Amino acid sequence: QVQLVESGGGLVQPGGSLRLSCAASGVIFHFNFNAMGWYRQAPGKERELVATITTGGTTNYVESVKDRFTISRDNAKNTVYLQMNSLKPEDTAVYYCNTRDSKWNWGQGTQVTVSS
Repeated sequence: QVQLVESGGGLVQPGGSLRLSCAASGVIFHFNFNAMGWYRQAPGKERELVATITTGGTTNYVESVKDRFTISRDNAKNTVYLQMNSLKPEDTAVYYCNTRDSKWNWGQGTQVTVSS
């Protein structure tokens, strides 16, 4: 069983930046063989997948975050990152990581609030 722990969220002004981290523990070899994703859930909305990265490093983004967010992974550390720049109030949400097909148990997420 894999456990996911997200961190790095906080309160930031519009236009600011944050870097989120997601560390996987448990059956570690699973991490290297899975495409990973960052998801977010805003109040009153469905959870959405915003960025993915394959085992080979190919990335993909939802249109609303393209050119502002960058997903990366460090397989040696079993960690996936999300660099978020030019943040907007509409980016406010709880951010989670999981496999691209969300097959692992969800972590607690990390709150990102973009507000002046």
